[in-house]
Amino acid sequence: MSEPMSRRTLLGATAGAAAAATLLPSPATAARTRVPRAVRELDEKIQQEMAAYAVPGVAYGLHYRGVDYVRGFGVTSLDDPQPVDADTVFRVASTTKPFTGTAIMRLVERGRLDLDRTVRSYLPGFRTADPAQSARVTVRQALNHSAGWLGDFFLDTGSDDEALARYVAEMSRLPQLTRPGKYFSYNNAAISLAGRLIEVATGRTYEQAIRELLTAPLGQRHSAFTLDEIPGVRWAVPHVLNEAQTEIVPLRAAWAMPRSINPAGGLISSARDQLRWARFSLGDGRVPGSSRRLLGRRSMHAMQSNPGPGGTLFVELDGAGVTWMLRPTAEGPTVVQHGGDWTGQHSGFLMVPERDFALTVLTNSDTGTALLDDLFVGDWALSRFAGVHNLPARPRALPAAELEAYRGVYTAEQIGFDGTVESIPVELIPDAGQLLVRYLGTERLRLAFYRKDYVVMLALDGTVQNQRANFVRDRDGSIGWLRFGGRLHRRGEEAAASQLRSTAPAALPRPLLS
Repeated sequence: MSEPMSRRTLLGATAGAAAAATLLPSPATAARTRVPRAVRELDEKIQQEMAAYAVPGVAYGLHYRGVDYVRGFGVTSLDDPQPVDADTVFRVASTTKPFTGTAIMRLVERGRLDLDRTVRSYLPGFRTADPAQSARVTVRQALNHSAGWLGDFFLDTGSDDEALARYVAEMSRLPQLTRPGKYFSYNNAAISLAGRLIEVATGRTYEQAIRELLTAPLGQRHSAFTLDEIPGVRWAVPHVLNEAQTEIVPLRAAWAMPRSINPAGGLISSARDQLRWARFSLGDGRVPGSSRRLLGRRSMHAMQSNPGPGGTLFVELDGAGVTWMLRPTAEGPTVVQHGGDWTGQHSGFLMVPERDFALTVLTNSDTGTALLDDLFVGDWALSRFAGVHNLPARPRALPAAELEAYRGVYTAEQIGFDGTVESIPVELIPDAGQLLVRYLGTERLRLAFYRKDYVVMLALDGTVQNQRANFVRDRDGSIGWLRFGGRLHRRGEEAAASQLRSTAPAALPRPLLS
């Protein structure tokens, strides 16, 4: 789940002291006498950045040159420190989405769902605020983030087994921003809708279906949706910046998540289980180490190919397949990835199937986004382990007259747990060949163009960051949208959801799911 105004862009490092990083031995997964240099460098980089960014705990799983590596560093909580290990569980947030997509594909193979039929074929009563447009949305479009309606819908509809059905009924309030299939815009609501399709197709709750279809057959014993399902497990407590923004503090209450958004981001998992998931996702549909097949080769390929509309989600995207983000590289091989963000819980997950490489990193602090940016948004890990790099993005200055075409206020919305709509207005102002980004009058960052309509983000001092964004043009060729953090922000003072009761928070709202 990705955020309207990225914490990854605007948070930065905290001044607090980091917890001591402890390297824990991993169980042997293959006979080896020497750890490769790249793996040692990864260990060192994680520990250095934990100290630099005050991240209490990190775990990672790595598949490299046919060998699995699992490590834990630091502690689960600053107020009750326990060592993080390979089986410590974190909330992986949006890395849940490919589990939802894979469950859908299992049901497609069984003939219970069809990616190219409309959602209405299975949920006749489904509608958004635009019944005609929402009636056209296919299952595939819901899964590749091109459904077109407002996607950051986090309404809490209760904790009982009907929570997801009520959530989907409440989607009738969501404005249709673009026509289905036209644009990529990150859409949490569409993935929760896919979770409801799984319930209807299986006659099980979403959580039961994921256990039966995926986590149980894959042997993921430390993956579930509540801690009660895995008693005695060690869990990584969320940590956030204190009110003064000077140090990291534990916030156990942040662990909670509405059941209605479990399909979009509710999974709890460990580095060991996520690595097992990576090995499955790199393979041909069989359970790792077994002859049992969960998906056919064609279905596995379909999930990681044939992308929908492209754009940016921190990095450039060819588009999304079946919930997987497909990222181009300068050398050609495709990166298959997904990240996850929840308050105090941030993770990254990427694979390069052509290089038989996968990496997952789990953190328990809002400052963990800085570490993940270095590893995943930049190409530090990709270059060392897979020999590939991001597409080049060399900033260049544009003439003032050309920049004027991008001047304006660009607004996105999100709907919170209680149904309140928050508007996020971002003002772009031409300045010294770049665009200055302001939020409620405060300068936040800069945008520099590196090709037509695509920008790389810079700190206010001009330091180039890893993240990218892009503009989308209307039919007449004028700039209509800014795609920022994967979300479409509409140019102009008003945006679609402003018809609803809306507020603009005094500070940037804490992102919910990414």
